[in-house]
Amino acid sequence: MAYEDLREFIARLEQEGELARISREVSVELEITEIADRAVKQNGKALLFENPKGYDIPVLINAFASERRIKLALETDRLESIGEKLVELARMKPESVLDGLKALSSAKDLVSFIPKKVRSGPVKEVVDHNPNLLKFPILKCWPQDGGRFITFPVVITKDPETGVLNAGMYRMQVFDERTTGMHWQIHKHGALHYKKLKEMGVDRLEVAVAIGVDPATLYASTAPLPENMSEFMFAGFIRKKRLKMVDCETVDLQVPATAEIVLEGYVKLDEFRIEGPFGDHTGYYTPPEPYPVFHVECITHRENPIYHATVVGKPPMEDAWLGKATERIFLPMIKMIHPEIVDMNLPISATFHNLAIVSIKKRYPGHARKVMFSIWGTGMLSLTKVVIVVDDDVNVHDMNEVIWAVTSRFDPARDVVVIPDSPLDSLDHASYKPNLGGKLGIDATKKWREEGYEREWPDVVKMDEETKRKVDGYWDEIKRLIFG
Repeated sequence: MAYEDLREFIARLEQEGELARISREVSVELEITEIADRAVKQNGKALLFENPKGYDIPVLINAFASERRIKLALETDRLESIGEKLVELARMKPESVLDGLKALSSAKDLVSFIPKKVRSGPVKEVVDHNPNLLKFPILKCWPQDGGRFITFPVVITKDPETGVLNAGMYRMQVFDERTTGMHWQIHKHGALHYKKLKEMGVDRLEVAVAIGVDPATLYASTAPLPENMSEFMFAGFIRKKRLKMVDCETVDLQVPATAEIVLEGYVKLDEFRIEGPFGDHTGYYTPPEPYPVFHVECITHRENPIYHATVVGKPPMEDAWLGKATERIFLPMIKMIHPEIVDMNLPISATFHNLAIVSIKKRYPGHARKVMFSIWGTGMLSLTKVVIVVDDDVNVHDMNEVIWAVTSRFDPARDVVVIPDSPLDSLDHASYKPNLGGKLGIDATKKWREEGYEREWPDVVKMDEETKRKVDGYWDEIKRLIFG
């Protein structure tokens, strides 16, 4: 059954023993971050801070910070099943993942999840035309941060050409009671809407920001969907129920009717302000840079709202499980386009775009390189810095096996691809130029004679099946003696 709002998800977490209520008074400056960081790195529960110092609004954090909780959030036992259903809906063999996703946007079963517009909702219980951001327990996460940051905002804009709503997640530094930064990186759809309006000669972009939405909507806002595919429709598909949307008070946008808090306002297209530093998911502080300014003109919220936040920093942090959800959900679509791909691992410690490990069923000479170039040409995977390709006998999620394959099947003099000045994540600090840097491909598959390998590959050491079956018959007895 779909969660109607964040509160139903919190109730489910508590029911499942996955929520800790913190009644102690704790500061929103650094202290909540320190507690959340310790908790996530020790596989702790989701945290609801009921008494943030100086505020009467509770703070929820780490709600998605485990494999079990992200599955509870998206109401599935297998994240891959969401992607498999997407593949079924496509009912075609598109030439690219982008084509496949575009086809999905018109698929009959997916269109049935177009959001439902309603006249009002809980988020309208309080309407404040004299807004003050400082009444909310917005966190300062790390000592060198430039200020307090809204870290789990669902930022809503409208494509000026198509009218399709986009929901993205971009951090927002609070400058004062009514203005924040808007960290639109150049690869994001919000930045595209900004660019289109500027080219049209329009001087401002209307923006709404929803904080504290149902889990499927929050995840959808982070998903790498193609331009003009509605995140709200995708959220409805995940939750198997249409999302209820309500008109804003001051801007021509719609927001989730059951959100906890909504900020309404605009971004002026010629106004920038230094934003940052910010302790980012890379594990480093992203340095100060100029970004657009968001002006808040109205805030609506529930009578007793809950402030939903996250903390990013040196992994693993809560965002790791959102990234892993994307890896699993979109893998079936990637495999539909590239059937040679068996599995993929985007390691948490590599912070999303730095490393992809891909296993393939090798079919022809140079196949590993073809897969590298496919990855570098696929949506947001195009920002991947390092691609390692292994054979299908290697478990890409077992780093012992991956390292074994790389060190035993890879010749650094021949099995490497290096590409200079290619698109990279804006937060990659190793690149010499912003947004541009080198890419590395490592072919750790067993090489063929057609690829210039004249030797014979030795057999992998493994036990025969008859002996394994024989030992299986009395293994429990032996295991008790060994392990107690």
